Amino acid sequence: MGVQRRFRRGALLIQEGDTGDTLFVVLEGRLRAFLGDETGKELTLGTYGPLEYVGEMSLDGGPRSANVEATEPSTCAVVSRATLLAYIADHPEFALQLMARLIRRARLATESARSVALIDVYGRLARLLDQLATAPDANGERVLRERLTHQQLAQHLACSREMVSRLLKDLETGGYIAVRERWIWLLKALPARW
Repeated sequence: MGVQRRFRRGALLIQEGDTGDTLFVVLEGRLRAFLGDETGKELTLGTYGPLEYVGEMSLDGGPRSANVEATEPSTCAVVSRATLLAYIADHPEFALQLMARLIRRARLATESARSVALIDVYGRLARLLDQLATAPDANGERVLRERLTHQQLAQHLACSREMVSRLLKDLETGGYIAVRERWIWLLKALPARW
């Protein structure tokens, strides 16, 4: 129902504060929603892959609440507000799915605010690694589902890259994690405190 558009890696699809009335459905590739400030600091709100969508927060006519960029070459179906409203009129159950997604995002935002305000950086890192890791293999080891740089982890955690590097090195020295071909592996349960 939308118009297919291709975006190069690094392309900005949505800019915080702009007005917009389109929804982007990811067909191929990966998008990242983030907040940034004038000094260049960024906080990643989420990453989205095929069959996920972004941009629904501005369908109320308000300004865009975050930036969205392509983290790899991506193809999206760009759906206008008018097309989406017509679809909802014909398929009201979709409105319930859209509401459920918005509720999940609101809960994630609340949890993220709680983490930044109440949990130390190590606690946030341990939680993020646990969330991103696969199920244990035959050896009880878990690998992260995607390769993330220290900078990308810092953007998820609202801290400095140096802090992430220090914590990961300590965890590696302690035998809790290993880095194999730039993939982070969790070798055993991470300690509750560091």
